[in-house]
Amino acid sequence: MRLLIFLIAMTANAAALANDPYAVYLVRHAEKDLSNPAEKDPQLTHCGVERARRLAIILKDIDLQAIYSTDFDRTRSTATPTAESKKLTVRIYDADKLDDVLQQLHGAEQDALVVGHSDTTSRLAGSLAGMDLADIDDDKYDQLYEVVSFNGHAKLQRLHQAFECAE
Repeated sequence: MRLLIFLIAMTANAAALANDPYAVYLVRHAEKDLSNPAEKDPQLTHCGVERARRLAIILKDIDLQAIYSTDFDRTRSTATPTAESKKLTVRIYDADKLDDVLQQLHGAEQDALVVGHSDTTSRLAGSLAGMDLADIDDDKYDQLYEVVSFNGHAKLQRLHQAFECAE
């Protein structure tokens, strides 16, 4: 009988843990260098590097288990300070396969950071929350989306990074 009670308690505890809330934080890459219009994979500007460092500070108290980025210098460079502070490896995803990323995030059910682009970040945040969001304006780099999911429900908050930088 004790064994049966123990097994029931362990099963209930495992089920409760499986339903813990988790949050996905989504940002567009930081400011990119636009000095060469022909450059297809520009690096971050001085302000972009500083914004990426500040993002790591903003997320310092969040127990992230995963960090995702597209395979561009500007997105990887935005994700790197946070990844280094959390001792995590940046996982590369394909921006053309957002449904795959969405399934991966839902399946993992873990706190994560996703760094993307002006035309993918809000779309992915909206998909996680079950809503449509407009693309981020090309000159906006301060959007930070937080999507908290719990028991199949999600709540989206759009935050703004308080950051000013003079090039």
